[in-house]
Amino acid sequence: MKRLLPAVMAVIAMLAASCGLAGDGAESVLDKDRLVIGVRPDLPLVGFRKADGSFEGFDVEVARYIAGKLGKEAELIGVLADDRDDVLVDGKADLVVATFTISQDRKDTVLFAGPYHISYQDILVRPDENGIRNVRDLRGRRICEVTGSNAARRVVEERKVAARVLPFKDYAACMTALKGRQVDAITTNDVILAGLAKQGGGGLRLVGTQFNEQRTGVGLRKGDVAGCEEVNRAIIDMYQDGTAARLLEKWFGGTGLVVDRVAVPQFEGCS
Repeated sequence: MKRLLPAVMAVIAMLAASCGLAGDGAESVLDKDRLVIGVRPDLPLVGFRKADGSFEGFDVEVARYIAGKLGKEAELIGVLADDRDDVLVDGKADLVVATFTISQDRKDTVLFAGPYHISYQDILVRPDENGIRNVRDLRGRRICEVTGSNAARRVVEERKVAARVLPFKDYAACMTALKGRQVDAITTNDVILAGLAKQGGGGLRLVGTQFNEQRTGVGLRKGDVAGCEEVNRAIIDMYQDGTAARLLEKWFGGTGLVVDRVAVPQFEGCS
């Protein structure tokens, strides 16, 4: 019996490899005909659920492009910032394309492909706010923190700026708080802020200070290295065939963001 054990284990390993199983025994995205992909429902221009229930935005089109390149159908579900890790860990989504900034602490629970976009953190203020010109001016100011986002923490912990962080469920609540003068500013990825400013109207504006590079990746379940590598190939194709440049111009052209410097980002590696 002991002599048979190594042979049995070898056969199991071969079967797992031939079936495209993820490294932890979970099913890979490559094994599925339809992929459930989490996108944001609350971010204009990026990932937004329309009145008819469908989704639109830059991340939404990236998600559909990747699914198409993998030869899969895409089913989109709305995922708020605080739920992005959970839907992957719990198996409710196969991929997450939802302004998911790659960070070391998140790598403990999910695997990242990409990044598929590089952006920077910026600050959104009311039109009559003249005292906030850069991140240092947030000292003592009230800034919005969306549950599940690490943008406010980056200001306080990485930049050592003693801002007053006030928590809110989502960016719609942040926008209400900003317009109602409950907070002085919203700070997060510039693509998110550009969409909020365009939708919010009323002269809301980006300060235009770029800090804290944001490497936005595609989340997968831990161990799905084969799936991650295929997603990376799809991202490369997206840049090389001109799709990335077209989508950036389509969604962010005219918002004040620089969208003419388009190159394949340096990948993190699927490990």
